[in-house]
Amino acid sequence: MGSVPSVSATASASAHAQASSSIGWDGAKAPSIAEFEILAQAAFDHLPDAFRALCSDVVFNVTEFPEDEVLKELEAESPFDILGLFSGIGLPQQGYAPQTGQMPNTIHLYRRPILDYWAENDESLGAIVTHVLVHEIGHHFGFSDEDMDAIEAEAG
Repeated sequence: MGSVPSVSATASASAHAQASSSIGWDGAKAPSIAEFEILAQAAFDHLPDAFRALCSDVVFNVTEFPEDEVLKELEAESPFDILGLFSGIGLPQQGYAPQTGQMPNTIHLYRRPILDYWAENDESLGAIVTHVLVHEIGHHFGFSDEDMDAIEAEAG
């Protein structure tokens, strides 16, 4: 013997179908590298002014994944394990003047691992990018986790 769906279940299914069609899923896609760079710039622009002013010598780089040598050096099991990276010599280790021939300090944001993390967690993409950005810039300055949490809270 079959069952007849209740009116509320049918109405609910109809409401879900209507809401789903109004979202425009056909055009939905993950942000491109260029769009991700815009998102990262917006996240940086919302950081406290004093914090941003100290970042004038830092280069920001958005790529799909960490390079193989980075994965090997950090003993990552997967290229999705690393969301961002600071490379260079942090301010506490630099001394009074930069070394001749020294590569610029760089903050790397890895688009695909960040997007994967976003898909698996209940956080906005902007909040995740801000968190990774603050954390990696914090390495440049030698900040503690508490310092980075305070900066992130002020940016929020």
